[in-house]
Parts: sequence; C-alpha cells; structure tokens
Amino acid sequence: MDRSSFAPSASKRGTARGWVLLAGLTLCITVVPALGSRASEGPRLAGRVLDAEGGAIAGTMVSIESAVPVHRITVFSQADGRYQSPPLPFAIHQVRARRIGWKDLVVVSPDTANGRFDFILTPERDPAAVAAQLPANHWLKLVLDRIEDEEERAEFVLQCGFCHQQGNLLTRVQRDEEEWSKIISLMGRKGGMLSRGLRERLPVIFNEAYAPEHAVPVLTAHMDDPDFAPVPEPEVLAAIIEEWDLGGPGSMQHDVMMHPDGSLWGVDGPFDQLHRLDPATSERRSFKIPDAGLPLGGVFANKSTAPTASSNSRVGPHSLQTDPEGNIWITLASGNMLARFDIETEEFTLHKLKRGFYPHTLRFDQRGRVWYTISASNHVGMFDPATGEHHEIRLPSRTLEQAFIVRTMPFFLWLGRYVDLRGEVADGDPVVLPVPYGIDVAPDGSVWFSQLNENRIGKMDPDTFDIEIFDTPFPGPRRLRFDSKGLLWIPSFSASKLARFDPATGVFDEWDLPTKPHGSETPYALHVDRRTDTVWICGTASDSIIRFEPETERWVVYPLPTRVTYTRDIDFDAEGRIWTSNSNGPTWQIEGGVPRVLRLDPRGAAPARTGSSDPRSDRAAQQPGNWMEQPGG
Repeated sequence: MDRSSFAPSASKRGTARGWVLLAGLTLCITVVPALGSRASEGPRLAGRVLDAEGGAIAGTMVSIESAVPVHRITVFSQADGRYQSPPLPFAIHQVRARRIGWKDLVVVSPDTANGRFDFILTPERDPAAVAAQLPANHWLKLVLDRIEDEEERAEFVLQCGFCHQQGNLLTRVQRDEEEWSKIISLMGRKGGMLSRGLRERLPVIFNEAYAPEHAVPVLTAHMDDPDFAPVPEPEVLAAIIEEWDLGGPGSMQHDVMMHPDGSLWGVDGPFDQLHRLDPATSERRSFKIPDAGLPLGGVFANKSTAPTASSNSRVGPHSLQTDPEGNIWITLASGNMLARFDIETEEFTLHKLKRGFYPHTLRFDQRGRVWYTISASNHVGMFDPATGEHHEIRLPSRTLEQAFIVRTMPFFLWLGRYVDLRGEVADGDPVVLPVPYGIDVAPDGSVWFSQLNENRIGKMDPDTFDIEIFDTPFPGPRRLRFDSKGLLWIPSFSASKLARFDPATGVFDEWDLPTKPHGSETPYALHVDRRTDTVWICGTASDSIIRFEPETERWVVYPLPTRVTYTRDIDFDAEGRIWTSNSNGPTWQIEGGVPRVLRLDPRGAAPARTGSSDPRSDRAAQQPGNWMEQPGG
C-alpha cells in the first residue's frame, strides 16, 4: 500500500476529451422441464469436469443456459471436479465448460434426463489458441509496455478504453498504418482524442504489440506452469453468476440499478429506452423515453451527425437512481435533461437543464434531492423534486483556456451545425477539459465529485455550494463511493489502482489492483456495501469483479464467464448480491453479440429458504458452498 498526502497532479498533456467530442458521446431444444417460475422449485444439474484420464479439473466455469432470450447460470467445479447448479428456473438449452488451457466444450440439447452431465475436456496445446483465451487486459499490457512515457500510458488507457475493452478479440488485429490512422481519427470524432505525437506513433505500436509472432510467445511463455491459470480461491468456487440478455444486438445497458422491489432497471443509450428485469421470473419490459422533439444526436446534433442502423438515440439515457418514493430518475446526456419515471403510472416527466451540457452520473442525498455531474460544461447540478429548485453550479477550471471553452460552449455547439468542428479537433491537439464524472453523497451530507481529466476530486457544501478541490496522486479518478465511516473510495481508471481518501485528514491510501499482469486493469467504477464496508470494483478490462476487504486488505477476484465483459457501475440487492451490466460499446464485440446484465452471488445458494420471508434474515446461515453435494452424493 502506498500512502501520501494529496499533492498537485502531474501534467494532463493529451488526457482530455475536447468539448466537441464530449458532446458527441451520444453515442432450442429443451430437455429438462421447468417446474415453475421460482428458482427454488426447479431442477438442478450436477456432474464432474474431468480430463481424458479421469482426473479432476478444478476451477472450470460450467454455464447452463436457456433458449433466447438467454438466462445463463454459471457455477465452478470444485477441487474434486464436481459441480452443482442451484435450482434452475428454465429448461436447459445448452451447457458449456470453460477453463483457460482447455478447449471449450459446448453441448446443445444435452442429455440431462437424470439431472447429471459430465464434461470430459481436452487440453489446449496450441499457444495461439491459449493466448486467445486470455482476457483483453493481457493484450492491453503488450501495448502499454511499448509506451514509455507514464503520462502517455495514462492518456492511452483513458482515451482508448473508456467505451470498450482495448485488446479484445476484435481490437487486437493487424492493420496497415493508414487504416489504423483512419480508425484512430474516427475514435477521436467519437470522443477518444489523443495528443498528436501519441496518435502518430500508435499505428506502429499496435501492429508491433499485437503481431502474433510477438504477442503469442510473450503471453504463453509459461502456459505449462501451474500458476499460468491458477485455480480460484475456494470462496470463488462457491460463487454463482447469473446473466440475462437485456435489449437487442444494438443496445447498450450503460448503467443498471436495483429497485427496492427487487427488480433490476437499466438504461439503453442507443435506443432511448428504460428496461426492467424481474430476476425471479426473467420477465423483461421496455419503456420508450420521450424524445422531446429532438433530432438524432439530441442537443449535440451537428454537421457530422449521421444516422446509423444500430442507434436511434435522441436523448441518450446514461445513469439512473431510485428516489425515496421508489420512482426512477435518469440523466439524459444528449437530451440535456433529467427524466423521472413514475413506476405506478409508467409515465415520464422531463426537466430541462437551464445551463450546462451532458448530465452524467446522479445520486440522491438524505433530503431526497438529486445531485448530478454535468460533464461537458464542468458543472454539478442539484434538483429538488419537492420544490422544483434547480441549480447548475460551475466547478473550478484549472486554466483560463478551459474556463473560456466551457463558458462559450453554446456558441460552438451552434457553430458545429454548420462546420465540422469534431474533425478539426480530432485531428489536432485536443483541449484539456476537467470532465466532472463520478459523484456521491457522504454520510454527513456533503457532495463529492471527481474531475476525470484533471486528476482531482472535490467537495461541495450542499447548502452554500462552496467548493474545495483536492488533487489526486493518481490519474483518472472515475466513479467514487463512500463507506459507512465517511471514507471515500476511488478507482484510478488509468493507473490500475484503488484509492481511499479520508476527508478528515486529507490523506490518500493507495493499493495496486491484483489483476495480473499488474498495471493492466481499468477499473471504471466501484461500490461499497455499507452493511459490511466491502469494496467491489469493476474489473473492466479483465472480465472480472474484484472484492476488497479493507480491514484485512484482502483481495478476491471473481472471473466472469462472458468474454468482453465491460462493466461500468455496480449495485447491490437486499441479500448483498452484486449486480452490474456488460456495456461494451460497440455491443457486437461482446461474446454472443448481445448486452447482458449479471448478478454475482458470492455466497452460493441454499437448497431452499426457511424461516422469515425477509431475504436478509437467513443470510448468515448461507455459508459459501453449503449447497454443494458431498462426495458420493
């Protein structure tokens, strides 16, 4: 653990998105009969995962899934190779066994008439195939190792990884330098702007790093060692991961949240929809968000806005939260509005921003007021639903140039309707803007936010709107959260770190994330379960969710079963299970090509509920793995 008092951050050369591009971010055959809609009434599936000689293969992810729309349940094989599912609420369409170093085994319409299915796996001896099994962060590290300057590495991670994994199967390809340059320019138009020097060198860096003759030997140098893909810890082997398709092939569930009634809700940016999932029945519903008469691209529509077959976005829903009455509030980033969805009438009410552009992340305070970051124009907003009071508070800029641009943004948005400003900015040297990003409310009611590109966090008095700014000793502070003790936890997206800030002392604590290879993780967000103060972190580059216990400084890494699982926010249900969404953009890069929401139950599952109907009352009795069959069972 590194420990330091806050100090001025290093230069932010090339780490920003310019205002123009921020504005542009608008962007079966069944064999087991289901016995009922409740999971506790369904059948189970059990078996073993073995090699050809009958040896147990521990740590295999065994995924059991329904027909479309897919509901998939994944469990892990134990030390003796045994696995067992929880009760299944669907008829089995397909099963799959996956373990790095072994060939995937997928069986459609498996013979599970007796409730059992064994997998016999074949070792994967082709180094190129083994390298392809590794999560994207392993490939990302090959690129980072070729960028010597620390600030440029942080710039690359921030700008080339804020929408999708860098290094996944569909990005780690060989292209001629002209083709790479075209793609980098296109990404600049979409918001991922790079400084001119790095942009010009990047095509060569990509081709050298991703060249199979270089990448495969480096990535698989120790593929025969036991530690190359070690068996996860016992508590990981006890976990259950569930995934549900939500939306269509062009959808992206940017953020999700759990409602007090147990349902999950997500916002679909490309199609301006609010989605609802009932986890108990897998029922899915969608609600179209009003477009307020806006064109494609919303208030950011400009000369270079072009319709696409995969998007119909006019208001661009981004983040969502539940108010004290159970209604849902949404930031409409490209619509420049807040939306309230009444869960009883299923009607939307829209509230336009008076000033500022690109409402981003929102949280509620103890008085029921909405606080939200406004990313493009460097504001924090406050809206009081009870009184209609609405304020957009300007945050400090570091330079006069920044202050000028954010204040003249309305003019440049108007000018962009007639002049291709995005192309000019993307192909030049970008202007550094602060970009207010994450926000949270402390137990004492103060409001805290991050300025992603300025490497700063800030505190706002909720009554006077007075602001105090703190430089972070790490780059890329993203979505931050408080624990029950009033300590602020912050992910460093660009430096693969977890940080904690004590507002009382002004001291930062830092930990390197445990993802291997070290320095290759891009933690987009985190959340703290205030019942235990356990910190849960998005393993956005590594297809994982990471757990940190502050008291013992212990890490646990939970691998996820879908390749290219790009997670952006985390929430908890009443039982302490972890929920998030796979919102890689574009969606077609995700394995299977459909966005999914997922639930991680770190405790495993009990055979059936007993006692109180309150799901929290019997939580202590459900120890990890207590559902697993005993040997010989």
